[in-house]
Amino acid sequence: MTTIPSEARLARSVPAVNFSTLGLMFISGFFATIAFDLWGQILSPALGFATLSPHGLARSLLGSLGLPASDFAGYFVHFYVVGLIGYPIGWLFVFAPLWQRVIGNTHWLLPSAIYGFGLWVFAIGGITTVAGLPFFLNFSGITWVALVGHVLYGIVLVAVLKLIERQQSA
Repeated sequence: MTTIPSEARLARSVPAVNFSTLGLMFISGFFATIAFDLWGQILSPALGFATLSPHGLARSLLGSLGLPASDFAGYFVHFYVVGLIGYPIGWLFVFAPLWQRVIGNTHWLLPSAIYGFGLWVFAIGGITTVAGLPFFLNFSGITWVALVGHVLYGIVLVAVLKLIERQQSA
């Protein structure tokens, strides 16, 4: 059986599922989530903009699904399930391989920013609606702070992955 060059390129761009990849996900997701929360909960309000409450969105989602919606559950979903696992999986196993297949080799900054924009559409456009909140939160101030936060998350996530990759190959 012959592999088409684009399929071979896609296969090379998908990481192996192992403990090393899990560690990369956790480390990069940790720093990206810290950057997101630093922006949304400290810097943005200090600059006079809205304050993000991602654990509140997670609580609303859990409640709309009939699941426990405590503060702990909201923080757990936001930080661990989404920040350390969900969004890094989306980059490593979905977005980056598709970008590689469709666009090819580019500098990492553009696709990471586009990925962050996609996360914003998913979270603020989609999850809010499922959670019973207004579509894109009625385009209030928090919507735009969340846009910056999600794009920042995408950039930091990939920057940390690239930094670790460079250290491993040195």
